[in-house]
Amino acid sequence: MFTPPWLTYLLAVLNVRLHRARTAPSRGASAVEWVIITAIIAGVALGLATLIRTLVTQKQAEIQSNFGGGGGSGGPKQ
Repeated sequence: MFTPPWLTYLLAVLNVRLHRARTAPSRGASAVEWVIITAIIAGVALGLATLIRTLVTQKQAEIQSNFGGGGGSGGPKQ
C-alpha cells in the first residue's frame, strides 16, 4: 500500500508535537492558573451583582415609601 510522503511527514510532525505536549514539565500548570483566574473573576462578578441588587432594592423601598407605599391605579384622583 502506498502512503503519500506528505501524509508520512504530517504524521511525524504531529507525533513529535504530541510527545512534547505530553512531556512538558508545566503541562497542568496553565490549566490550574486558568481555573484560579476564572474563580476570582466569578467571585468578583457575584459580589458586584449582590451589591447592585442590594442597592436597587434599597432604592426601590425608598421610592415606595416616598409615594405612600405604591400600589396606586396610576390615574388622577377623583
